[in-house]
Amino acid sequence: MISALLWALIGGSIIGLLGKLVAPGDRDNIPLWLTVICGIGGVLIGNYLYGLFYADNTRGFDWWRHTWQVIVAAVLVAVASGSTGRTQS
Repeated sequence: MISALLWALIGGSIIGLLGKLVAPGDRDNIPLWLTVICGIGGVLIGNYLYGLFYADNTRGFDWWRHTWQVIVAAVLVAVASGSTGRTQS
């Protein structure tokens, strides 16, 4: 349980930052903690969507699964940026 939570935090941080890089528009107007939350959501939702469309029997590093995670995180970052973004002064 602890290791799964730790991996979700570490993976969510990395996936969130990658999602922030590929998100369209102005990506730097949300705080880092919200980016990490979007990354954790990207990991969880991306895994779920990947499991719906693809078999879970890949060997080695699963590039498609991580691609789904980054895309979902990018969508979540774009939504978070549009709804709670900081104002530019």
